[in-house]
Order: sequence, then C-alpha cells, then structure tokens
Amino acid sequence: MPGVIVTNPPKADPEDVEALAGHGTATVGEAMGRTGFLGTHLRPVHQGVRVAGTAVTVLCWPGDNLMIHAAVEQCGAGDILVVTTTSPCADGLFGELFATALARRGVRGVVLNTGIRDTAELRAMGFPAWSAAVSPQGTVKATGGSVNIPIAIGGQVIRPGDVIVADDDGVVVVPRERARAAAEASEARERKEAGARAAFLEGQLGLDRYGLRETLERLGVTYRPYEEDGS
Repeated sequence: MPGVIVTNPPKADPEDVEALAGHGTATVGEAMGRTGFLGTHLRPVHQGVRVAGTAVTVLCWPGDNLMIHAAVEQCGAGDILVVTTTSPCADGLFGELFATALARRGVRGVVLNTGIRDTAELRAMGFPAWSAAVSPQGTVKATGGSVNIPIAIGGQVIRPGDVIVADDDGVVVVPRERARAAAEASEARERKEAGARAAFLEGQLGLDRYGLRETLERLGVTYRPYEEDGS
C-alpha cells in the first residue's frame, strides 16, 4: 500500500499546549479520566525534562528510517515528533543528526515506539527524547511509509496535531479538541492537590481527608491489637 505525507494538519491551540506544559503526565492523565497514557515501555533518555507540543506522526517500516527524514520537513516550532513502526522494532532509528535537524526547526522533542541511539550526545544537546529501546543498530532508507496520519502506541491513538505531554513518568496524548478542557481540569486538580499537600504537612492523614475509614469499615477491614492477633 503506498504511503502518504499529509501537510498542514490541524493542531491544538498553542495557548492550550502551553497550559498543559505546566502539568505533569500524572496530573494530565488523571484529569482526563486516567486516559491517554502511552505505556510503561517509553522511557526518557535523560531525567528532569518536561515538555508538551503538537504531534507530527510517523509510520516507518522496521529497521527503516526513511519516513523520519520525510517528517523533518513537516515539523515546525512547538512540535513533537512521534514515531512508530508497522511491526515491533528495537533498532536505532533516531540519533544525534536527526535531533540536530529537529532542534534547528524548533521541535521540542521526540517519542519513539522503537529504538534510539546516540543517547550521550542527545543528553549533551539537551534534546528531550523518549523511546522503547536503546540500540546502536543502524537502519536503511528503502521503504515508503506515512507522515501525519493517525498511529497507535500502547493502545492509544495519536493523530497529527494532538498534544503530547512527556516527563520522567512517561508520555500522555491529549486529543487536540480536548486540549483546553484537559488544561482546565489539570489546573483544577493541581489546586486540589495543593490543598491536600498543605493538610498533610500539618499532619492530617489521607484516611481522614478522603473519608477512607468508612471505606475500610465497609470492606470489613478491622483493627486488632498485636497481642490478640496471634501472628
């Protein structure tokens, strides 16, 4: 089946992307009803980085990074490149040279459901990257794929222009039409957690703040002195 490169897809509003960038993946995922998480297999190349941007999606064949070259042309400031393959692949499809080209175009990072290499160089550059594997194995440039089409990673669909939020905990996708609502819900959740944090600093227990003693009672959980337990 021939591939396709879709140009100028719709994107989430930049203001909503920036609002989401202020929140971690855990907050955003919870705010969306515990949805959007791309899976535990995607890990950051270096710690302490949090980014948000609009997705430019790429579908490559295993061991072939031709379509990443094609995707670079479609990337611009504020984007995040998101790459997967037609079947599982751990080869190093992406490295320092790609990162150099993307950084020049204002791209904020890359998410690869495949392998990455040149990790020391990427850390030195400060280029944010999340991948499913690290491998020095090289690739060819021989098979057509697609750019800016819906792709799937970890059971989640990522469309071009959707918002990608990534940090030390992983990667979350926010559908572009839900970006504003997700940002508002994330802000509300942050305010709620700030209240809980202050209460815990004063010594309040989660059991009391969240009414969990009643939950334990309803579930039949009882307290028993050690001397009576017989253990």
